[in-house]
Amino acid sequence: MLRDSFGRVATDLRVSLTDKCNLRCTYCMPPEGLDWLPNAQLLTADEIVRLVTIGVERLGVTEVRYTGGEPLLRRELVEIVARTTALRPRPQVSLTTNGIGLSRLARPLAESGLDRVNVSLDTLDRDTFKRLAHRDRFADVVEGMAAAHDAGLRPVKVNTVLMRDINDHEAVPLLRFCLDQGYELRFIEQMPLDAQHGWSREGMVTADEILDRLSPAFDLTPDDLEERGSAPAERFLVDGGPARVGVIGSVTRPFCGACDRVRLTADGQVRNCLFATEESDLKTPMRDGATDEELAARWTAAVARKRAGHGIDDPSFLQPSRPMSAIGG
Repeated sequence: MLRDSFGRVATDLRVSLTDKCNLRCTYCMPPEGLDWLPNAQLLTADEIVRLVTIGVERLGVTEVRYTGGEPLLRRELVEIVARTTALRPRPQVSLTTNGIGLSRLARPLAESGLDRVNVSLDTLDRDTFKRLAHRDRFADVVEGMAAAHDAGLRPVKVNTVLMRDINDHEAVPLLRFCLDQGYELRFIEQMPLDAQHGWSREGMVTADEILDRLSPAFDLTPDDLEERGSAPAERFLVDGGPARVGVIGSVTRPFCGACDRVRLTADGQVRNCLFATEESDLKTPMRDGATDEELAARWTAAVARKRAGHGIDDPSFLQPSRPMSAIGG
């Protein structure tokens, strides 16, 4: 198993398929974009599947989520998902996406065995979307979410980051929209993972503030805490249920003590945390001829060094050099 020195076991593998993205969301990257990794540095489809297979068959991984950058930009995505869902024991397989192109790929992904999708949507206003993402693609995202729902990838989970004086007034409309469409909304505190290093605690809309904005319009009842386990979201029944809304307080309500996640970057580096400053290379030994047993041993050793928590409140905290797009969510 992928066990660390604090007794936590990593069973949830997040795999970034590319660092590229077709949006320029302000909390992730600058409007002009970033210097993308050369293709030769990216893991090939076969290399991705090989490492995922090692994780599932040898190391106890039970959930695989493909991320980016934007994973829909990866040409072999459907093939990778199909090969992953064919593994035994079969892992749960999901996808985190900005939704652009999902209207075309939702059905093939469902047919390949994908279990569900998380789609990022921070606003219901087209102009605000352009301001945040520097692209006029609001309609594409909404169409992609509907296509995923129609393809049976339910519940479609919607990830929303509220930013002060930009879209924080949309908390209630966004939840009403998701309730009407049958989606499950999850608000996420903005994290210090932007390439510009412009994040500040004062500018972040906290989990408490999010709940304060929702409470006058909805009756929110904490869901069964025993069912949360290692899930990052605190879930609340909306008006008695069965609909739910989640709040992920990564900064103000950290859940590091129950974390069961490990990450694999698009260039083959193991990361134990979104905020890690250390990585462990699996790509180089794999390309140098390492066996599956040797790669599994390296992976196990990497996870054993996982730190107790992300340490954002520690004076010595340093924002990781890689932005979110180069890490994978």
